[in-house]
Amino acid sequence: MSIMKIMYLANILVAGWISVTSLFFPKTAAATVFQNAYPPTEVMRLVGCLWLAIAALSLLGLWKPLTFSPVFLIQLIYKGMWLVVVALPALLNGQPFPKGMAVFFVVWVLLLPFVIPWREWL
Repeated sequence: MSIMKIMYLANILVAGWISVTSLFFPKTAAATVFQNAYPPTEVMRLVGCLWLAIAALSLLGLWKPLTFSPVFLIQLIYKGMWLVVVALPALLNGQPFPKGMAVFFVVWVLLLPFVIPWREWL
């Protein structure tokens, strides 16, 4: 199995679970995914929609890995931006933020540049 397919499977499992939780059980998402750093709001449902789209594109990526690989670039950009714009300032200012999510995002941002098929795109 290729590394891209492993990343797609991870997206399906993680983003799929997070999306369902955020969309249909925002109080549970606030406690688990967001580690009570944020109250349950409709914004969590919006984020749940984004993660459901990532899970759906990743499901299609199992079938056509190169075709759906831009989902990795989207993840690299938004996760990297969240880390720089939200998590890092919160960490530096002693404000609450979901630390588990931040750790997962750091790992993903470090892995994705090696998974993205840059040569095929350029």
